[in-house]
Amino acid sequence: MSATQTDLEEALTCQCGCGLTVHACNHLQCPSGIPLKQEIASELALGKTREEILSYFSGKYGEKILSAPTTTGFNIVAWVTPFAVVLLSTMVIVLLTRRWRRPAEPPRPAPPAGDPKLRARLAADLEHWDE
Repeated sequence: MSATQTDLEEALTCQCGCGLTVHACNHLQCPSGIPLKQEIASELALGKTREEILSYFSGKYGEKILSAPTTTGFNIVAWVTPFAVVLLSTMVIVLLTRRWRRPAEPPRPAPPAGDPKLRARLAADLEHWDE
């Protein structure tokens, strides 16, 4: 795929502070956009590929000049982490609400009131309680 002037201008961010691409920068006589457009044209005239030109600008201005971040190294972590946090938080919220909505266990039935073995055991336990 051969690189075009417009394609490369869209791939680079204007450095004037507007936050737009070099192609979309709407400042008249932009101190950054106009020289970048001329530099892109001269690089294309040398017969360089899109990757070579983007690499050249990235080396000259840093990765901040690229309008789309690269998908290597820390950038992939920076893009994936917020989505992972949202997904994990959603899962935790769902699990907690399911647990809170679960009905409590029904109380165990009390032993019959007239069970002499239990009354004797209770009496024995109560005698030792005061000691």
